[in-house]
Amino acid sequence: MDDFKLQVLYPCRMADSPTERATSQPARWLTADEREAWLSIVRVAGRLPAMLDAQLERDAGLNFFEYTVMAMLSEQPSRTLGMSELAAVTSASLSRLSNVVKRLEQRGYLRRQADPDDGRCTQAVLTDAGMVKVVQTAPGHVEAARQFVIDAVSPTQLRQLQAANDRILRRIDPEATTRPPALDSSSRPG
Repeated sequence: MDDFKLQVLYPCRMADSPTERATSQPARWLTADEREAWLSIVRVAGRLPAMLDAQLERDAGLNFFEYTVMAMLSEQPSRTLGMSELAAVTSASLSRLSNVVKRLEQRGYLRRQADPDDGRCTQAVLTDAGMVKVVQTAPGHVEAARQFVIDAVSPTQLRQLQAANDRILRRIDPEATTRPPALDSSSRPG
């Protein structure tokens, strides 16, 4: 990946370019324990979405990304978010989100509308049928989250996992763009 793409994808670069780093200091290779920890993270990051996709496809006819889009909207009092904000909280490009929103619109779960405060922007709105789908789907998804993650660790380990993830997120998402908007507990599905 060229340096420009790295700057775009990772604006808070951890180091100078590989060429600059090579002349200034040697690479800090992973120890055996660090490598095992890193590969464990990579395995979970690769496997968990596939497991969640399989459960959601089987039980609800949705993939994990489609469900995540709908769930983020369901947690908003107006069931509405701007497309840019929705793309950020779902870690998606606007192009990918637009394609998924189009599919969900065709199924009657979402609709798009002009932002009443800025007509140049578009909002995604979860329809009543979409809210029903989220409410029907949420119990199975929560059970999968419990089975694969929550119940696999102790409450103390879960707090430690969250703390570790939060530290990592501060490095890879320093502006917290992927943090979902504040949750209004009265708007939680179910």
